[in-house]
Amino acid sequence: MTAVTITAKRWSGGWELWHGDDVWTQVATLDRAEQQVRDYLDTVEEGTDHDGWTIHVVPEIGHLGDEVAVARQATADAAAATEAAARQARRVARHLREAGYSVTDSAAILGISRGRVSQLVNG
Repeated sequence: MTAVTITAKRWSGGWELWHGDDVWTQVATLDRAEQQVRDYLDTVEEGTDHDGWTIHVVPEIGHLGDEVAVARQATADAAAATEAAARQARRVARHLREAGYSVTDSAAILGISRGRVSQLVNG
């Protein structure tokens, strides 16, 4: 598999998509940049299938890039914490039920609904 890194530079009509020192193509909005690069590659290399290529689009946004990186990391950390919490809740709910606690008592102990206990135990 091939990977290509593209720098997206803003201009009045949208974004220029640069590969190194060369402007490859342009796009109105960043959400279409990856497909635009594939389309460009399909035009210049007709015999090559670019669908499996990894296209990294890096917007040139100055100091805001640091803020974006921090926000993305915080989001990833929150998702990981949510997954860990769900695993822990499933484990504890199962242990409570295996120890003979009722669904109602397990729900009160965990601070969740009886339905949620059932979902955790059976999920």
